[in-house]
Amino acid sequence: MSASKSLPKIVVFSLGGTIASTDSGSTPRGVTPQLSGADIVATVPQLDRLAVVESISVRQVPSGDLTVEDIVELSRQVEQALTSGADGVVVTQGTDTMEETAFILDLLVRSERPVVVTGAMRSPGSLSADGAANLMAAVTVATSSAALALGTLVVLNDEIHAARFVRKTNVSSLAAFQSPNAGPLGWLVEGRVRLAMRVAPLASIGSVLHRPLASVALVKLSLGDEGRIVRCLASMDYSGVVIEGFGGGHVPAKMVAVIEELVGVMPVVLASRTGSGELLRETYGYPGSERDLLARGVWSAGVLDGLKARILLSLVLTDQPSRSQARDRFESITSSIAL
Repeated sequence: MSASKSLPKIVVFSLGGTIASTDSGSTPRGVTPQLSGADIVATVPQLDRLAVVESISVRQVPSGDLTVEDIVELSRQVEQALTSGADGVVVTQGTDTMEETAFILDLLVRSERPVVVTGAMRSPGSLSADGAANLMAAVTVATSSAALALGTLVVLNDEIHAARFVRKTNVSSLAAFQSPNAGPLGWLVEGRVRLAMRVAPLASIGSVLHRPLASVALVKLSLGDEGRIVRCLASMDYSGVVIEGFGGGHVPAKMVAVIEELVGVMPVVLASRTGSGELLRETYGYPGSERDLLARGVWSAGVLDGLKARILLSLVLTDQPSRSQARDRFESITSSIAL
């Protein structure tokens, strides 16, 4: 038996992004996604020692051009690869929307085999480019039995993060990806996967494949906000909205009537614009406080930030025909994030 037949099989899905970007030499100058999945894998010949790697180019775009629909379809391809015998999957893409991609995969991929999302903060031609090291680390995690049943993971800068917690927190730092609510699950050292903690599986979201996805708005409040944007949403083609309020989940008192009226039209989810911590439920009692808004029918995002709450609301509204069923599913999943 050849050595390769004893190695695990890893499928790498490439979507583009900085890890796939080079300078074409044209005007205007600047790097753009041009490398295929095979090109990216070829930059790390050491992968042959870890796994039999198959590469599939799905997209070749900046991550801001990806859509929720793109990642829902990717989740189907990931499941198919795992069902067909892959021991793990790695997804490479741009870092700008990586936390959203990873969370969608975390919600939709049901296999216990590792799914790892990675990318690069610096393009391949840059001084101290990080893409090759990140890909090597991601494949290492995807081949590890320690990564089984952890949901989707994000691996960059030799750190292992749970998709449900991770955020991009800096424009250009190699340490841009952090998990403010929990910290990384673990790290890599000398090519070894080390896990300090584990996360429980998320509650099932159901099936959203081959269905038009519900459109959900995301609104971030600021000082002196009068709710003009929120007021307009009722007449627009949205199925729901996530409002990033102040602190523990607060809005100006003058917005309460606007929000209550919108609750009569569509689901309204309240998150915190701080980006970390769990939304309060029972502390403050003034108009526009979390107690006041929840009593008026607003849903709590719990520990989710606005970006992830928007993803979750869109998917549950797509899967569940009634608002009450959608709310039950939304709350079962937010509850399963932090047991």
